[in-house]
Amino acid sequence: MLKKPINCFIDTNGVLYVADVERKQVVIFDKNLKYIASFGDASVIKPTDVFPYEDKIFVADIKNHEIKVYSKENYSLLYSVPNDRTDPEGVLYSPSNIYVRNGRLYVSDMGSANVKEFTVKGKYIRTYGSLGAMLGQQVRPKGIAVDRDGILYVVDAAFENVQMFNSEGKLLMFFGGPYKGPGDMWLPAKVVIDYDNVQYFQPLVDPAFNLKYLIFVTNQFGPDKINVYGFVEEK
Repeated sequence: MLKKPINCFIDTNGVLYVADVERKQVVIFDKNLKYIASFGDASVIKPTDVFPYEDKIFVADIKNHEIKVYSKENYSLLYSVPNDRTDPEGVLYSPSNIYVRNGRLYVSDMGSANVKEFTVKGKYIRTYGSLGAMLGQQVRPKGIAVDRDGILYVVDAAFENVQMFNSEGKLLMFFGGPYKGPGDMWLPAKVVIDYDNVQYFQPLVDPAFNLKYLIFVTNQFGPDKINVYGFVEEK
């Protein structure tokens, strides 16, 4: 049924949404992995990521350089992002990954080597990063996530690290680096923020610190397929 799944999302009900770039559809399964439905016109769409949010499903369409927004109820196409194609700052070239939080849509755009922020209605807000090798710049941005404090995490498969930006687009720090050992990355692809499993990792943290949340990063190559990092604060 699946041909080339490259990204997925599991909602709070355990429903699995899979972006299949070769099938050119989004495929949906229930929590027991039983097929529910699929949607997307294979003749016009090439999905690279999917993110359900409230009553909508956001899908990154790398073929048409946009984010398609579907109804969660009947999977009909509602609108596309950006909604203003005349604004050069908001144009998407190769959207590969998306994330939605607090009414904001974040798009990792490999074609322009940056991350763009929109409202969920499609209005452009700002850009994070630019093409280059300096601090805060990117080459191959991929997976993205936003934590509860509004900090944006951006995986860069070329630099093999994760960059952190505040809500105004300023670089805060980065972590990772080309693989030499545990803690480094090897062609990283996805980043996930987790607040629910902190208790399992707290014993590994220096007693002088509390573990606030976890950061999971997937690697496509190397011996460490998933790296687990922790954000700590002093007791």
